Amino acid sequence: MRKWTLDRLISLPFPSPSALVFAQSKLPSAAERHIVMNRRTFFEKSTAALVASGAAAISATAEPQEQTDTTRFFPPGFKAMKVQTSGATINLVTGGEGPPLLLLHGAPFTHVAWRLVAPDLAKRYTIVAPDLRGYGDSSKPPDGEKHSNYSKRAMALDQVEVMKHFGFNSFPVVGHDRGGRVAHRLALDHPDKVTRVAVLDIVPTHYLYTHVTIDFVQSYFHWFNYLRPAPGPENELKAANDAAAARATTDIQKEYSRAQRDPANIHGMCEDYRAGASIDLEHDKADLDKKNKIRCPLLTLWAERGAMGRLYDVIAVWKEYAITVSGKALPGGHNLQEDSPKEVLAELLSFLKG
Repeated sequence: MRKWTLDRLISLPFPSPSALVFAQSKLPSAAERHIVMNRRTFFEKSTAALVASGAAAISATAEPQEQTDTTRFFPPGFKAMKVQTSGATINLVTGGEGPPLLLLHGAPFTHVAWRLVAPDLAKRYTIVAPDLRGYGDSSKPPDGEKHSNYSKRAMALDQVEVMKHFGFNSFPVVGHDRGGRVAHRLALDHPDKVTRVAVLDIVPTHYLYTHVTIDFVQSYFHWFNYLRPAPGPENELKAANDAAAARATTDIQKEYSRAQRDPANIHGMCEDYRAGASIDLEHDKADLDKKNKIRCPLLTLWAERGAMGRLYDVIAVWKEYAITVSGKALPGGHNLQEDSPKEVLAELLSFLKG
């Protein structure tokens, strides 16, 4: 199978609209999916102010997004809080009782993505479900050199400091999508803090970027589209998310759209991807050169209908990065905790008590 270099992929001509727009599925709304629009649609729909703005101005000029009480999506007793870390202000919900459990969401979502599994997990664990920096109602720091403020190292440190705020010095972590990549770095940088780690529907970032194939590009084109300099991808996402928000009808669709339409939020997500293809790769390579692997038990769950299991031997790949690996495919699509909450819950409970 032909492999492609990262630099070559970023320089490819922009593909046709049909290659970029995600098809509708049984997921709740197009507002809950990555939607990438072609340049022509972007120029028709994006605002002149956004076009004129530079990357540094996106966060500074955007009006603060309206915040809502997301505890309505969780059982009674859950509380919304903000915790100041050394690098960001982290918005979160917490609830339940028992030993700690950290839940990290993926892109382009927020902590609300855990609403379907949190109620049962909270019967056994004290749940801490934050918005990653750059997402939701957490703060959006400046980009930093080499996108360093959106590195998984910086995001992981946020979570260590959040858990310390609640008095938890060690804890298991479950991460979906981008949250799984933060969990990966968290387990490497802070092995004394992480007791177990579960990752949902991912293989390591380093493996993906060093084993690029046309199948991967076709399945995950947004990974390369978001790497283009700001504000190009940001403008396209703003136009797409505004259009999707107009179609939102349910409370959860409207809540996701509230965050996803915010220019600072959009920029934060793009910076997350840019860091993944730059400074994160440097950190990952350094660990691989030192043969540093995840030491604690790792569970990997992936979607039967998704690209990960189709393109990769998921468990075999993770064994290159972690010592003890188990896992299986589950019904549903990429957003497993929303598509197949009962199956995810069963696997997590079994893994966490082990």
